[in-house]
Amino acid sequence: MNEQIRHRVVSDSLTADDSAFAREVCERAERVDGIAPLAEQARLAIDSGADLHVLTDHGYANVLAARDGGAAIVEAVVDPDHRGHGEGRALVDAALTAAGDLPGSEPPQVWAHGDLPAAAAVAAALGLVRARELLQLRRPVAQPLPDLPRREDIALRTYAGPSDDAEILRVNNDAFSWHPEQGGWTLRDIAARTGADWFDPDGVFLAFDAADPDVLLGFHWTKIHPAADGAAPLGEVYIVGVDSAAQGRGLGALLTLAGLRYMADLRPGGRGLDEVELYVEGDNSAALRTYSRLGFTRYTADIAYRRG
Repeated sequence: MNEQIRHRVVSDSLTADDSAFAREVCERAERVDGIAPLAEQARLAIDSGADLHVLTDHGYANVLAARDGGAAIVEAVVDPDHRGHGEGRALVDAALTAAGDLPGSEPPQVWAHGDLPAAAAVAAALGLVRARELLQLRRPVAQPLPDLPRREDIALRTYAGPSDDAEILRVNNDAFSWHPEQGGWTLRDIAARTGADWFDPDGVFLAFDAADPDVLLGFHWTKIHPAADGAAPLGEVYIVGVDSAAQGRGLGALLTLAGLRYMADLRPGGRGLDEVELYVEGDNSAALRTYSRLGFTRYTADIAYRRG
């Protein structure tokens, strides 16, 4: 690491000035790169508390410790006006080193959103190897969708309020018990999202067993990203989760289709959605087949790197 590039590691909450700095660097990078440099969980952690924060003069990174084993997650960003001078390499190196002191059964991973050449160059300079590939898929809203099938065995409705949160939490943590970011949620994680500006209760679909309507089988949260820099709003298949005990009943496809039809119906209402996106693990062949049948194609990828 370049010793001339100073960094500091913060294990407590950031000061107001440091938080503002981190958000500003993220905004500047997104305007230049056309993609958010930090995932939602990492962006929220600027203010709600990461396990560690790492700051340089022109860069910011945070570290989220592994949940139930697995790997700690590092996300990092450098101001675009100060790239090319080794600061990204120094920042990522320092963050991975700090993350290595946290509990975890696997080596820490650092995410590169959009698989940009600059991030790949930093990874190569540090001798990092690819550990995960998260694909972003998109489909045009105007592309026709199949009708939503009638299911006598399933009761499908939208979010009714906090009374649904406990069941959503249970299914989420069962469905994503393996997932380093989506698993291990608490009610606080749900409240952070239901309290967000983008949250729309009519865009959260819940599937219950018609024979036992108090037990949730699966859900689909949709999300609408507002228009920015002249681009139309973007819909998202935000989270689709199915209880492991309900696998094999076609719920993932049913819930995804319900949400897609809802977002397609928003178009005449003035929101002007042109496309819908989703994220899926690159090795999840079953989900990729489902999404392909619904008209999704590859748009870009996020890459997780680790030390070799």
